[in-house]
Amino acid sequence: MQTKESKPQVKVAREATQLFGKETYLYWYELMLLIRRFEEKAGQLYGMQKIRGFCHLYMGQEAVAAGAMTATRPDDKFITAYRDHGLAIAKGISPKACMAELYGKITGCSKGKGGSMHFFSREHNFFGGHGIVGGQIGVGAGLAFAEKYKGTDHVVLCFFGDGAARQGILHETLNLAALWDLPVVFICENNEYAMGTSVQRSSKTVDIYRYADSYAIPGEAVDGMNPESVHIGIEKAVRRAREGKGPSLLEIKTYRYRGHSMSDPAKYRSKEEVEEYKKRDPITQVLQVIQKHNWATEQEIEAIEEKVKREIDEAVQFAEESPWPDESELYRDVYVQPDYPFIVD
Repeated sequence: MQTKESKPQVKVAREATQLFGKETYLYWYELMLLIRRFEEKAGQLYGMQKIRGFCHLYMGQEAVAAGAMTATRPDDKFITAYRDHGLAIAKGISPKACMAELYGKITGCSKGKGGSMHFFSREHNFFGGHGIVGGQIGVGAGLAFAEKYKGTDHVVLCFFGDGAARQGILHETLNLAALWDLPVVFICENNEYAMGTSVQRSSKTVDIYRYADSYAIPGEAVDGMNPESVHIGIEKAVRRAREGKGPSLLEIKTYRYRGHSMSDPAKYRSKEEVEEYKKRDPITQVLQVIQKHNWATEQEIEAIEEKVKREIDEAVQFAEESPWPDESELYRDVYVQPDYPFIVD
């Protein structure tokens, strides 16, 4: 088991010192609280068997999604792995469409066909949700290649976990992205344990951002428990990509409060370790800054909390009342060709 003493020190992109104002902090607070409450409810519904299959919760990592949103534009594209609920909600997919997808209903963001691991919305520039470890990394570079080919100044944020950092596709993709100066920011959300094995036990190189050195691109570690630090790190990399200077690799050091998935009891770490990280909870940190600067009264904070609760309640009701996909949906959205000749008898 990884000990407290063996943990790598977090090098932040830049020390966060409340560089942002009231509007940004209130946005971060509401967004992170919405993600947290959505995930808590998803975990509860999974235990009630309302949600089936795999389910990977984002609790503890909300600062990554919050900082990424304020550091990018709506036309920038996000692509991620199977722990995708938080980033999908941040990118603008409604909690209703997300919850309906978890239920497998036709009103879900992937028409109920994707479930927890395969959220998708072209409208919101959210390209998944991918179940194969590291599978989204090559696709993310492909999205960036398309943007460069079309001559836009859009940037792709390609998220993956520390477990995927040992996949060959990451290194092949870093090489090509660097060679072609693609407008992509590779973001490793390092929550320390992959499926259940610590970085220290799975790699001689524990500082994943150093992989960038092999491909002559910038690499940096960022404090992933603070949205300011995340914003600063991502903004710098996004600016570089938008200026045509190519990709960057960020290792955002974060932590998940729950196991790898709902079926994981997380016995590979101690309860004390989890509690230590909860002392740095990103939602609590942001709320403390808001309170310190008197940017919201207790009543206003309570109003935000009530609004979030109402959104989650409405999302559950929407999912419960939505219809299941019709059998005909089985043959749709498989191929681009609308009349692909399936043999159905």
